[in-house]
Amino acid sequence: MGVIAKLVSVGVSLGGKPILRDVDFTLEPGDVVGVSGPNGAGKTTLLRTLATLIRPRSGIGEILGAEINSDAVFGVRRSIGMIGHRPALVPELTLKENLVHMARLAGADDDRVDSALEAVGLGAVGHRPALAASFGMQRRVEAAHLLLTRPALVLLDEAAAGLDAEAADTIGTLTERAAGDGGGVVMVSHDRPRLKAACQRTLTLTGGRLKAQA
Repeated sequence: MGVIAKLVSVGVSLGGKPILRDVDFTLEPGDVVGVSGPNGAGKTTLLRTLATLIRPRSGIGEILGAEINSDAVFGVRRSIGMIGHRPALVPELTLKENLVHMARLAGADDDRVDSALEAVGLGAVGHRPALAASFGMQRRVEAAHLLLTRPALVLLDEAAAGLDAEAADTIGTLTERAAGDGGGVVMVSHDRPRLKAACQRTLTLTGGRLKAQA
């Protein structure tokens, strides 16, 4: 696999307001990169740009071989996995039904759903409705989804925030597996010590500009 993601002088504006400014970023196979920065710095916007959900107003780049401002990105989205700041489950469905739904949307076999739930410690509670599940349980379902689908690009937005040690370890396992498969991981967090411990290199996003962390 070639470069996982590459941005060159990328700028992103939302509602006419510049959020990212001249961002240069490269993610190679096996890379685990952390990004920190103050609230409003553009960290989530950076992840959504890497997820091909936002198109830059300037600059060039590619994600998994697809030019970032082209329709080719629709063909690589199934190879991108993102855990957002808040769990994105359907409240009325059970934890298992949510995982089945997500697996099918990603084109993955759902016959491994039970084993994926077991892997994240939810084997005994898969019948529980998402609306009655704790934040940690919902987060584990999202981790199970990425363990099941094994995306080439994993994007984590404060994925370990508010989790107990065991659940946070699940995120660590996910990260290690993605990098070990030759994929790439970008994780955003306010917790700089956690980033430094989990990542090969860390960057700071301030005022929409990305730079290496001292």
